[in-house]
Amino acid sequence: MLSDAKARALREGVLIPAHPLALTPDRTVDERRQRALSRYYLDAGAGGLAVGVHTTQFGIRKEGLLEPVLRLAAETVRNEPRDRPIVMVAGVAGPVEQAVAEAELAAELGYDLAMVILRDLSHSTEDELIEHIAAVGEVLPVFGFYLQAAVGGPPLGFGFWTRLAELPCLAAIKIAPFDRYRTIDVVRAVCESSRVDDIALYTGNDDNILVDLATTYRFMVDGTEVSKRIVGGLLGQNAVWTRAAVDLFEWARRDPAPDELLTRAAQLTDANSAVFDVAGGFAGCVAGIHEVLRRQGLLDSVRLLDPDEKLSPGQLEELDRVVAAYPFLIDDAFVAANLPRWLGPESP
Repeated sequence: MLSDAKARALREGVLIPAHPLALTPDRTVDERRQRALSRYYLDAGAGGLAVGVHTTQFGIRKEGLLEPVLRLAAETVRNEPRDRPIVMVAGVAGPVEQAVAEAELAAELGYDLAMVILRDLSHSTEDELIEHIAAVGEVLPVFGFYLQAAVGGPPLGFGFWTRLAELPCLAAIKIAPFDRYRTIDVVRAVCESSRVDDIALYTGNDDNILVDLATTYRFMVDGTEVSKRIVGGLLGQNAVWTRAAVDLFEWARRDPAPDELLTRAAQLTDANSAVFDVAGGFAGCVAGIHEVLRRQGLLDSVRLLDPDEKLSPGQLEELDRVVAAYPFLIDDAFVAANLPRWLGPESP
């Protein structure tokens, strides 16, 4: 169960980077750099970590890396406590037996919530999906997840979210369909549920981060106006330039809709287009994150589990363009000042 402090932080809203995977040349976990990434996110002001999700690479399960990757992040948080609660989210995937086993592993390691990834369940019925999530929810509170179709997420209609919102185990939802219509489906379903005040909404729409955070949604429910905000972000985009992202997040919460914020929102979306490889149909999405971290020295290469997954043609030039155009979105100086401490000494 979530502690009172973590439950309060989750409801009030925090920024949770989706954690990448640092690999050695022989494609085992680079523990030194994996810990450095966690330290970076926490020192940058993130309120949590999401591990075992898309940005961590779904292939960690096939390669037997899920346990060490989950363990390293949990140990880093436990051994280097902060002055604020850190919400730990573990991605769980696969058929129900696998997802429940992954949730049990995450619970043993000290994770607070299970994010249920429905990527491989596109042929399941709505009843089966609800039962699947409820089974995971018997182990850990659930962070629901609307994954965009471009990386394998199934379409999930308003009726699905209406039913899911009534599950007592559902604590939060990451809304990441990269689609305004589907985003509104989720928010409206929660607003029409009996648990509207119990469920925290988080943006995963890396193409619309600041507008999501700055918007108050209002719906008429049985003759009464119900309002709901997306209070936080759980984002692959925030795996890079995290210190600047935290500043933008706090700005959006403090001053929801000035003209300058909307300008920054469009600029951040443009920067995300380069990182996530929109021109290449998101094929270089994870590779783009790794390239930014490589340039900063947090990673030593763009090295992914699938050797065929790489930067798309023209993506490097696009990254060069947005870095030059939007220096206020970049946190290179912050990383450079702290990198030696995060990395620590190399093994002899």
